[in-house]
Amino acid sequence: MITKRPPPGAPAGILRSMAKDQFSFDIVSEVDLQEVRNAVDQAMREIAQRFDFKGTGTSVRLEDATIQLASSTQDRLKAAWQVLQEKAVRRKVPLKALQPGDPQPAAKGTVRQTVQVLTGLPEEKAKEISRFARSVAPKIQAQVQGDRVRVLGKSKDDLQAVIRAVREHDFGVALQFTNYRP
Repeated sequence: MITKRPPPGAPAGILRSMAKDQFSFDIVSEVDLQEVRNAVDQAMREIAQRFDFKGTGTSVRLEDATIQLASSTQDRLKAAWQVLQEKAVRRKVPLKALQPGDPQPAAKGTVRQTVQVLTGLPEEKAKEISRFARSVAPKIQAQVQGDRVRVLGKSKDDLQAVIRAVREHDFGVALQFTNYRP
């Protein structure tokens, strides 16, 4: 154990110890919005060049963390969504981070669809992941810290078991493991 000097004003003789034998990592849900922008641009270019989209008024736009799809028919809207998914996969954007809404009728007989780009873990998902991690390895600590879950433990094996179990379980969101600290 490493000891540290007490802070100024603390009673003499009190030593604070730092837990050097703790390992940790974070479970996050992050999406690179630049890659989403690139996927939308590539999808729009392909839609503009493909023969089956000529004259359908199909468009794909990115506004903040929302993608707007619009077309003259339901079939072309589905095809545009498929093109967007293909481009997102090529740009390594997780498809779980793209949450499509229901197609809705728009002006002049067109249809549109809104796709939300999910970034960060919602609080209820973070709590669910935290409970799941503690059930996998009871000796670890899992704490919700904003839009991430910090997992702490004394054994690297326990942490690796948690990572493996979380990867295998489907939480419905794209998850990454970052900030691994041995």
